Amino acid sequence: MEKTININAAVKHQKKMISCKETITGILFILPGFIGFLFFILIPVMMSLGISFTEWNFLKGWKAIEFNGVSNYLRLFKDGWFIVSLKNNLLFTAVTIPSLLVLGLVIANIINRHCYGGNIIRVFIFIPYISSVVAVCTVWQVMLQPSYGPINQFLTSIGIEKPPKWLVDGKWAIWSVMLINIWTQLGYYVAVFMSGLKHVPEDLYEAAQIDGATDLRQFLHITVPMVRPTTFFLAIMGIIGSFKVFDLISVLTQGGPGNATSVMAYYVYKTAFMDFKMGYACAQAWALFIIIFIVTLVQWKYQDKYTNE
Repeated sequence: MEKTININAAVKHQKKMISCKETITGILFILPGFIGFLFFILIPVMMSLGISFTEWNFLKGWKAIEFNGVSNYLRLFKDGWFIVSLKNNLLFTAVTIPSLLVLGLVIANIINRHCYGGNIIRVFIFIPYISSVVAVCTVWQVMLQPSYGPINQFLTSIGIEKPPKWLVDGKWAIWSVMLINIWTQLGYYVAVFMSGLKHVPEDLYEAAQIDGATDLRQFLHITVPMVRPTTFFLAIMGIIGSFKVFDLISVLTQGGPGNATSVMAYYVYKTAFMDFKMGYACAQAWALFIIIFIVTLVQWKYQDKYTNE
């Protein structure tokens, strides 16, 4: 009896040692990533939250930090430039995301069902998305140049005496940036939609053709509902990405002319690294975070409805 108890105790001890060893191994695997997350994400985020309640010109060092409570957040509602940046961002999102979703699905459907060599076409459409932003913006700046740009020369040749000045015109600048953004992002949307269309059963289209459904009806009643999870994913990620747009604005217009193309991400950058108001910039960044967080909450609420069919 005593021998059996000793054996059971030894087995339990061995299992405990194995479990402890597995736990230590798991911790060691996780540790490098956790340390990186701690020092490069969590601590800076918490510091930015604290700094958002201060007035600080970081060029003067840590001693220049002055606590000012919620003044930075209250200032947001009175800051005309911030309000314009928010409105531009909302307009940017409202125009680019629906346009990308519609164009991406239509082009993907045409390539998938009506074009030979669809993979080659997809590669060509995808090239702008993976190209250097600086190179893409430089090409578009030349094309949209008011005086000698090929687009305005073409418009002049067909009888338009005063074509738009595009990027240097306060009325047209934001629309020009949105056009360029749609052109650069379209390849990604087409590629993702084409992947989603691969899972649509061909039998549905064949049955619809037998019933006499036109291509348009097949698109509206088969393609659109069947790719709803893909559409929902692209819409959510697109909205989040549209509130973080920075590179196009920085290279093309620097927020100008005036504040015609200023968006929230660029205004945060301008406030922090041009005006050196780090506390106020952190408050703007947290306002941007709240907007993106609300979008994420909407995603969590509706993802089961749109992704599980």
